[in-house]
Amino acid sequence: MRYLIPDFGVDLSRDLFLIAGPCVIESRDHAFFMASELKKVTAAHQVPFVFKASYDKANRTSIKSFRGVGLREGIKVLGDIREKFSIPVLSDVHEPSHCKPAAEVLDVLQIPAFLSRQTDLILAAAETGKIVNVKKGQFLAPWEMKNVVEKMREARNDRVLLTERGASFGYNNLVVDFRSFPIMQSFGCPVIFDVTHSLQLPGGQGQSSGGQPEYISHFARAGVAAGVDGLFMEVHDNPAKALSDGPNALNLSLLPALLEQVVEIRKCLKKTSRP
Repeated sequence: MRYLIPDFGVDLSRDLFLIAGPCVIESRDHAFFMASELKKVTAAHQVPFVFKASYDKANRTSIKSFRGVGLREGIKVLGDIREKFSIPVLSDVHEPSHCKPAAEVLDVLQIPAFLSRQTDLILAAAETGKIVNVKKGQFLAPWEMKNVVEKMREARNDRVLLTERGASFGYNNLVVDFRSFPIMQSFGCPVIFDVTHSLQLPGGQGQSSGGQPEYISHFARAGVAAGVDGLFMEVHDNPAKALSDGPNALNLSLLPALLEQVVEIRKCLKKTSRP
């Protein structure tokens, strides 16, 4: 099965790829700036790239937290980014009614971790025919994601990506079981490592989540060495000022060096896998 995004020639089942962008669309100008900068960095390192940003964050810790610009405006921004920069785009869908309008623009629909068992949402996303990235719930074992794959395939869509983002480990903490990568790959799907959300401290700041961004590079290198197919990272030019998930985001200035490292690790894996 090839996970090809035809308009851009990106094959998510072949090369190490990166899904990256700010957590949420903060403004049109900021989203365009981030898309432009991320395209430059990934192109320089020959890393296939999918731009991500949520039009709505429906699971914020506090009701006072910024949620985004909404479906209509958000899809317009992402569509314009797609056209201007010739890059594929991804965003979260939170309810079945969002899937059809979102699929008119998005190349990849994403099911948030908290909704990974919502059958109606998964079926609605699958029925669009688009690639669907399902984040493994923090409450699920990796082998339980086989049920998600079967739901997708029941809707006659084999193009499912599975993403590891850590499992709940006590209060306000997550832990990554690296066995989950080969376990989920055994279902015949590319597996992505959501590095930055795995370093989130959910609700750790009372009315918002905390994070440990100092470990991003360690996790990214370890994930690629463990054989993941792609990386997911929230990247921001000024994480301290980000309107969502700033405490666990990677500073844009650190991305070039990190990509250089993970690309070299991937090359080493290819060399050792030759017969």
